[in-house]
Amino acid sequence: MSEQHFEPDQPEPRPDPVEEQPAESTGHPAVDEVVASLDGLGDRPVEEHVAVFESAHDRLRGALADAGDEPSS
Repeated sequence: MSEQHFEPDQPEPRPDPVEEQPAESTGHPAVDEVVASLDGLGDRPVEEHVAVFESAHDRLRGALADAGDEPSS
């Protein structure tokens, strides 16, 4: 394996930005709402990402805990 070496006066190459695609429906409205809340995360400051992910995690755990409470169709 070879390591890339960058001169100090040259900026590190950045990966191409990933194009955001709308998420497909999961079939569970509560989960879809959480997934939708992550749209645009790439436009937010990195410092905010942890709080966004923690909120999404908490909401997904709540949806999972409530999963057996709804009557089946």
